[in-house]
Amino acid sequence: MVGASVTAIGTYVPEKKLTNVDLEQMVDTSNEWIIQRTGIRERRITRPNEFTSDLCVSAVKDLMQRYNKTVEDVDMIIVATSTPDFSFPSVSSIIQEQLNIHQAGAIDLNAACAGFVYALHTAHSLISSGLHKKVLVIGADTISKITDYTDRSTCILFGDGAGAVLVERNENSEDFIGFHVGSDGSGAQHVYRSGLSTQVNGIELIDTQLLVQNGREVFRWVARNVPDGVRQILDKTQTSLDQVDWFIPHSANLRLIEPICEKLEYPMEKTLYSLVEFGNTSAATIPLALDLGIRDGKVKNGDRVLMYGFGSGLVHAGQLLQINFDEQVSAPTPL
Repeated sequence: MVGASVTAIGTYVPEKKLTNVDLEQMVDTSNEWIIQRTGIRERRITRPNEFTSDLCVSAVKDLMQRYNKTVEDVDMIIVATSTPDFSFPSVSSIIQEQLNIHQAGAIDLNAACAGFVYALHTAHSLISSGLHKKVLVIGADTISKITDYTDRSTCILFGDGAGAVLVERNENSEDFIGFHVGSDGSGAQHVYRSGLSTQVNGIELIDTQLLVQNGREVFRWVARNVPDGVRQILDKTQTSLDQVDWFIPHSANLRLIEPICEKLEYPMEKTLYSLVEFGNTSAATIPLALDLGIRDGKVKNGDRVLMYGFGSGLVHAGQLLQINFDEQVSAPTPL
């Protein structure tokens, strides 16, 4: 089987900050309450004329600059997002034109907050099959554009951002060690945005173009299921937790990450998350957290990272990956 490596990473977040103090002026909440309940201090928000494709392009440009990479020879673009610029055309096709990638397939993948890990899994499959050589994977969302800023239980959580990686054929190494994917459609009504249908699982939905979330039910489901998914990856790969250098769960809420780590008996100091400065950026949280670890000098080549995404559907996906980035040639763009 042909091996694959993630060789480069780039990230981008909008300039505009929405702090907890700002939210105090918008809804009945407080900086202290938000930090206590979520761990989030601020998030980044797109301008009215700034969309998911714009964040994606900026993240790829950051990748290209830092690792001296070209993307014209990419043969597949996969964008994980649940907030595309349009229902169609796809975000990936817009990026293909913006970045002058003329010989590539282009698809969007919607697995909500688990989207980036699903996209990585798909890219690895395409390369290990021998059908593709160089895949551009992007996780990006502009959740602020579908957030109800009168609902204090959800508006305190979400922000916007993008993270991009290159997955390339590697004849000498296989850095994708193991994975686990799953879903539980019986909980689909707990996180949604209205569409053509008004019901799911026989339950009538609120007719709104804004995000609706039952945070309590999602919390319960994640706390029950994510630790088991992590253990399945470890069992399948005969890996112990002390062989995992970094755990990168979806940055939904710090108070959700903590019980996951407690159940796994994995130290929080070896857990990477991006929510403190950026909030829940959906498909972008995991690449943002990984890149923060790289920027801080924590994550190094040879390290094993275990990513685990979970979100609406209810879908989840995990990937155990060995880091094998090319050498950076320039400093990353400040976030």
